[in-house]
Amino acid sequence: MAKLLEGSILASKIKEEIKLQVVSLKSKPVLASILVGDDASAAAYVKSQGKTAQGLGVIYKLHQLDKNITEGVLIDFILNLNADKTVNGIILQTPLPKTIDYKLVSECILPLKDVEGMHPLNMGKLFFGRANMVACTAGAVMELLNSTGVDLYGKEVVVVGHSEIVGKPLMLLLLEKFATVTVCHIGTSKAGKLEEHVKRAQVLIVAVGKANLIKGSWIKEGAIVIDVGINRVGDKIVGDVEFEVAQKHAAYITPVPGGVGPLTVTILMRNLLQAIKLQK
Repeated sequence: MAKLLEGSILASKIKEEIKLQVVSLKSKPVLASILVGDDASAAAYVKSQGKTAQGLGVIYKLHQLDKNITEGVLIDFILNLNADKTVNGIILQTPLPKTIDYKLVSECILPLKDVEGMHPLNMGKLFFGRANMVACTAGAVMELLNSTGVDLYGKEVVVVGHSEIVGKPLMLLLLEKFATVTVCHIGTSKAGKLEEHVKRAQVLIVAVGKANLIKGSWIKEGAIVIDVGINRVGDKIVGDVEFEVAQKHAAYITPVPGGVGPLTVTILMRNLLQAIKLQK
């Protein structure tokens, strides 16, 4: 039976380090959060951010904007936050209304205030192994992997999902550890090769957002399984991996909920402190 990788335990340790750093600062860190519209999942994430910030002594300023805001007005709003010297970090919540180009708008956030690590400049530094701020979910996954004490050097790592926020940055972070990385996506699935790749994974990371996409019987004996997916099925929250069966084969596995999620917000706050150092 696999050992559970619970994000809340790791998050507590990192939070203690953050608290000490916050106390040593001359003024409290300020994180500006932009929420456009009233998406339920974004609202839940915002609530979690605010609660975590309060516990760490971080000032959390939520700016809730109308869902009908134009792209231009949103960009101007971001530029004003960039110029505000009292604001240390900026996060733009997703999803955005379909009328707004997320990539275009997010590029307007000052790289030194980009606590999500999604600006092209920060992504480029990640490519060269010189990342200042790493995408929060990808950073959370790496923390969980590090906590196992398993050396990733030469390991067969399969990442299912190639998003900018998880799959792509994870690929680069794993390559820095000299893992042998395979990235699977919808093309892999349509070619009928997803099961084949998953079955050989010594480390499996899944971030798709499709309930039970990965069958538990596919999991290699002794594998590490990190399930980033969060899906509602009836009155339950489940991941992208069939947990009950996968747990019988894996050495380590993240529960959903309670795995990657609790750690992601903590990495966001750690990025905020990194942003303050860079701004100085």
